[in-house]
Amino acid sequence: MPEKNDKPAEITIKFGEGLVGEPFTSKSGTELVRIDIPNRDQMDARPWESFLTTPNRVHENQFGKGVWMKLPEDGTTRLSRSVLQGQDINGDRIWKREYRTVPNTELKAMLEAYKEKDRDSVLSDLSAKKSDTAKAAPQKAARHKEPAL
Repeated sequence: MPEKNDKPAEITIKFGEGLVGEPFTSKSGTELVRIDIPNRDQMDARPWESFLTTPNRVHENQFGKGVWMKLPEDGTTRLSRSVLQGQDINGDRIWKREYRTVPNTELKAMLEAYKEKDRDSVLSDLSAKKSDTAKAAPQKAARHKEPAL
């Protein structure tokens, strides 16, 4: 028999606040917010996937411009994406929603894909950049200030 203090395992997902849309009210009266998921592959030109959650699940990071949320580790989340189906006789595009369900652990990897980017430290090759800049910039003659009379 589980104790009252035993909570199901949760995962914390950290992502940028720019991915969180404005809160809105659904047709059923539930307050929701849409969270966009950027494509991992830079060559992927399809629209981003997104999911809906309640705004009270998304919390601001106290040290930066990020946000975080907790989800059950063994749970799943339903993602959606707009898919172009074709054009009508007037030439207007016809869009359809495509849905799929992913485990929350995979959702965490998708939202935190920015951590996988190769980010060379600017300070590590600062000396090389300084020498390149010094070579490219012409040397200016030193100006001497004339004493005021």
